[in-house]
Amino acid sequence: MTNPMTRRQTLLLLAGLLMIATTLRVTFTGAAPLLDMIRADLGLTTAQTGVLTTLPLLAFALISPLAPGLARRLGMERALFLALGLICFGIALRSLTSSVLLFTGTAIIGGGIALGNVLLPGLIKRDFPGQVAKLTGAYSLTMGVAAAVGSALVVPVAESGLRWQGALLSLMIFPLLALLVWMPQWKRPAAAALSGAGALHNRGIWRSALAWQVTLFLGLNSLIYYVVIGWLPSILISHGYSESAAGSLHGLLQLATAAPGIAVPLILHRLRDQRAIAIIVALCCAVSALGLWGYPAFASLWVVLFGFGSGATMILGLTFIGLRAGSAHQAAALSGMAQSVGYLLAAFGPPLMGKLHDLTGAWTLSLIGCALLAGVMAVFGGFAGRDRSITPD
Repeated sequence: MTNPMTRRQTLLLLAGLLMIATTLRVTFTGAAPLLDMIRADLGLTTAQTGVLTTLPLLAFALISPLAPGLARRLGMERALFLALGLICFGIALRSLTSSVLLFTGTAIIGGGIALGNVLLPGLIKRDFPGQVAKLTGAYSLTMGVAAAVGSALVVPVAESGLRWQGALLSLMIFPLLALLVWMPQWKRPAAAALSGAGALHNRGIWRSALAWQVTLFLGLNSLIYYVVIGWLPSILISHGYSESAAGSLHGLLQLATAAPGIAVPLILHRLRDQRAIAIIVALCCAVSALGLWGYPAFASLWVVLFGFGSGATMILGLTFIGLRAGSAHQAAALSGMAQSVGYLLAAFGPPLMGKLHDLTGAWTLSLIGCALLAGVMAVFGGFAGRDRSITPD
């Protein structure tokens, strides 16, 4: 039987994992409802404001492949401490009244989030190999709820007199609490380290067709998600919604991304493979993007549908990393590949869509493009959802 100390350590590890999950979206997406305020205050164009969404994505793409090696040197636990420290430092810089520091801090936040995004799936694979789907759903649920709370509150905080700078600074509560809860893990660096043999899997991962199918399924979802999450408030405001209403719907979208964290793991447990559900949830994203374009009066419906579809796609993609990999270090290598390529793709989305808006004065082309990409994502989901494993190099 599990002794009390082991049970206590397990609970502390789970609590820390979930608290880290709260920081991996809200510290990034919480800025989206404030973009119009920031743009007006600093005199930025729509395309320049879109760079605030792109910078973290570029950081994700650049830092993600480095995370497994960093974890081998420092241990997973200490690497996650570094991630939380970077997020706190970036938030502090971003909250100062300077466009240079705004962009610099945003990039640093992206670096910290990238480490957490890559290492958490590997941590789950290492310590809870029999509960990959369940725990992936749990941390996705936690991440979505925290992001929803942040998006719903930043506009009221800004309007209370603290302005957008104070609203952005208030988001630091999430990584600070995560650092506190994660503190007991500092004593476990040796147990946390990934095997040095993990480096042998890196080249093989990049040659695997299945790894590319998982990567593009996750990557296209990231591209679509960050276009919508970055510009949804602006899209809604262009259709006559107030800033407060747009912020609330932005929060609703992220709350909807959390819902699959409960439902999807229960469904996955009963499926022989995940092809059908991968295709269905991807098509939910396509339908909702077309709905936001054609019938914006029903934005609440489209926001919930998009949030559910995108959240379920992310959970499936992250679960695929654990299910398709044969070991913790292979999972970390696949996670690094998927997130590097995926976020590199995603980085081009927000500024491109912002530029299209500047040129056309409307969001039509952006939303139709998202719908088409969601259709392609459904195809890759059909391949990635097959019950197969990546062969060892």
